[in-house]
Amino acid sequence: MSERVFNFAPGPAVLPEEVLREAQADLWNCDRSGIGILEQSHRGAVVDRLFAEAEADCCKLAGVSDDYSVLFLQGGASTQFFMLPAYFLAGNSTADYLNTGSWSKKAIKEARLYGKVHVACSSEDANFSYIPRSEEIRYSEHPTYVHYTSNNTIFGTEFQTAPNPPGGAWLACDCSSDIFSRPIDVSHHGLIYAGAQKNLGPAGTTLVILRKDLLDRCVRELPSMLRYDLLAKEDSRYNTPPVFGVYIIGRVFKWLLARGGLGAMAKQNADKAKLLYDVLDSSGFYRGPARSDSRSLMNVVFRAPSEELEKKFVAEAGKQGLVGLKGHRSVGGMRASIYNAFSLAGCEALVEFMRDFEARHG
Repeated sequence: MSERVFNFAPGPAVLPEEVLREAQADLWNCDRSGIGILEQSHRGAVVDRLFAEAEADCCKLAGVSDDYSVLFLQGGASTQFFMLPAYFLAGNSTADYLNTGSWSKKAIKEARLYGKVHVACSSEDANFSYIPRSEEIRYSEHPTYVHYTSNNTIFGTEFQTAPNPPGGAWLACDCSSDIFSRPIDVSHHGLIYAGAQKNLGPAGTTLVILRKDLLDRCVRELPSMLRYDLLAKEDSRYNTPPVFGVYIIGRVFKWLLARGGLGAMAKQNADKAKLLYDVLDSSGFYRGPARSDSRSLMNVVFRAPSEELEKKFVAEAGKQGLVGLKGHRSVGGMRASIYNAFSLAGCEALVEFMRDFEARHG
């Protein structure tokens, strides 16, 4: 087996090779400071520059205006599941949630600790195999905000367009598994958050993009580390931040910009996914559970005729350097996670293996 394999893991996931090579050097000596990136003071000049560049490049990539704060926080999306309602959802108020998968359900559970939750739509009736259409969404009368999960890693579905919240409500999005894989209209949202470990960087770091006028809407007393306003005021450095995570995220932003930005990335991701979906659509052997109008470009989920064949598929693929293809334990099957940094060559290798496996076992 070669030194590097094709890593289809859903997260922590593949990172750009150029970024990893740069990090190797900067672990020893970052920015000619004589100090490695893991040893840098979070109050020092090197980290000041890294944070400033990461924020500026984030805004450049996504067209983020001065009306928004960009925060680099900790705890992954799971912390945002409770931090968001703790800050914004009063006990007598309602938030609307679109239930499209396991992560949506977790967010709903956390929100119910703080206020009322109205499930405006759900695809649980069909094991989350589709994204409800806009006409199927039933908003409550006066929601504080509307929350959705843009991409569902376990079930392989993705919103093709963002929902339109009712008047007076603002939109919150968990973008963890498709952040910056395509253009995003930040101005349509009040808050966007994403765990870094799929498209941006290492696990444990979280990107939050938050409209500034919402910062003064905290509805209850909270610990300092749960206060968006304090974290924004302190430039994400109220405490010692995840410096290495932000460093990697900043390098990934530069990598994305050098490749033409989010529009170019969307085309590359669509081309990669099409290779795999074409095999599923032309096969009498494989089955893709996700409805065709809801398919994810990040996580291609598929099944074989039996669990025995699925185990064989994953084992044989691994021996050929195609790793991380086992589906989530809750649904089984196979899953190819093909985030921004995953190569076209890796998709082509998987397609070749899929066709060969079908010819031998179909």
